[in-house]
Amino acid sequence: MNEEQKAHTANEETAFSRQVGAQAARKLRAQSRASRGVWFGLGMSGLVGWSVTVPPLMGAALGLWVDRHYPSHFSWTLMLLLSGLILGCLNAWHWVASEYNRMQENPDG
Repeated sequence: MNEEQKAHTANEETAFSRQVGAQAARKLRAQSRASRGVWFGLGMSGLVGWSVTVPPLMGAALGLWVDRHYPSHFSWTLMLLLSGLILGCLNAWHWVASEYNRMQENPDG
């Protein structure tokens, strides 16, 4: 075998090795995501729901405390409730956007 044939065979072997490695990686990713079924999706939607719900509740509780201890002509409860709602929606939006970007970067799984 001459040097040119050896180089060609080595290039074919490395290309084949890369293909096999890519297929193995895809298979491993698919197996790791196989456990993510309906319950995983429901759990994630519940998690996003809680991330939207908790900040307004905390804002309302803090607002009630402020209104009771430091009365004023405007309602701290409503202001902090609205602020918590905005914060919770931004949090959920960021979370969903980052998950979407991660899925777009890795379309195989």
